[in-house]
Amino acid sequence: MVTLGLVSLPLMSGFSRNDIRLNEQKVPIGLDAHAVRGMRWNARQLIDYAIELKMDSILFNSLDYFESLEQAYLTSLKKALDEHEMSLYFGIGSLSINSTSFSNKFGPPKELIQRGLRVAKIFESKSVNCKIGSIADRYTDGGIVARMEEIIRELRSMRSQIQDADVRFAVENHAGDMRSEEVLHIIETVGTDISGAMLDPGNSVWAMEDPMHQLEKLGKYTLCTSVRDHNIWESAKGATFQWTALGEGSMDLKHYTNHMSTLCPGAPLHIETISNRPNEIPFLEETFWEGYPDLKAADLLDFYRMIRNGKPMTQIVPPADKDTELFEQEQQKKELVKSINYLRTTCPAMKNYKK
Repeated sequence: MVTLGLVSLPLMSGFSRNDIRLNEQKVPIGLDAHAVRGMRWNARQLIDYAIELKMDSILFNSLDYFESLEQAYLTSLKKALDEHEMSLYFGIGSLSINSTSFSNKFGPPKELIQRGLRVAKIFESKSVNCKIGSIADRYTDGGIVARMEEIIRELRSMRSQIQDADVRFAVENHAGDMRSEEVLHIIETVGTDISGAMLDPGNSVWAMEDPMHQLEKLGKYTLCTSVRDHNIWESAKGATFQWTALGEGSMDLKHYTNHMSTLCPGAPLHIETISNRPNEIPFLEETFWEGYPDLKAADLLDFYRMIRNGKPMTQIVPPADKDTELFEQEQQKKELVKSINYLRTTCPAMKNYKK
């Protein structure tokens, strides 16, 4: 059993490649704006780029991409999306008032939720992404459980408004802040009628989880995704992982997208490539486990298998005569295009290109 102090859940068993067959409904493919963060484009520029790439949807996981939240401006973006049969997904950031990532730029949590509902109405979006923050929140006063209680409290307090809007708030596992059983606890406590999951398999690695098992646990609640590939290997302090373009890491993406088509039909796979940036998981340091007081060794067996099977990666260094910012922009575009091509040509579950 996994004990959180709030809930106890049985461990989910693994499943084989033959457990779920390809659904007739194909997985939409989308652009997560963060994949081309170095371009510093606004919402309209990003929409135009997504149109050029023939995306089914685009994800702005922050309100900062919008130059304004005025209705006329947002309606003009909606018109551009409609002309190319493209959907918009968006996020409002942290709803945990004591998270290290919380920002008051768009107001306190309740006001953020209200803004999210208003923007969702304009774009006819049925979900709004939200989160706690990052792995640092596991080490704040009260730990991740206290931060979970904050987001639960905020969403429950706005239940009637959220129900009236016919919108669900998709809780993201972000930057290693939560494991799947913790996201699931929020969803089940808040209610599946007004909440769901924003699935980030790259961040599940940071939280010491196998992305396939994350999909198994949260798939039927998943409303939105943000996906990249990864490699993870043993290192001096425990493990190091590095995200990659899709198809260049250790994920079995044929298998993953096949399961998406059945477990969360209609949920788009947004590509969020973040490459060339290694991160440590220092689990050999005693203080690391202060953020995981209830985690059991049995819950980490698949994670340890991932580490043992992983191979170290080296970082790509720009040539001495190359502008660093320009190099990063070019790399981000290359990684994105490689990922799109891999999905389109290798994964039968993905939708075909738009005409």
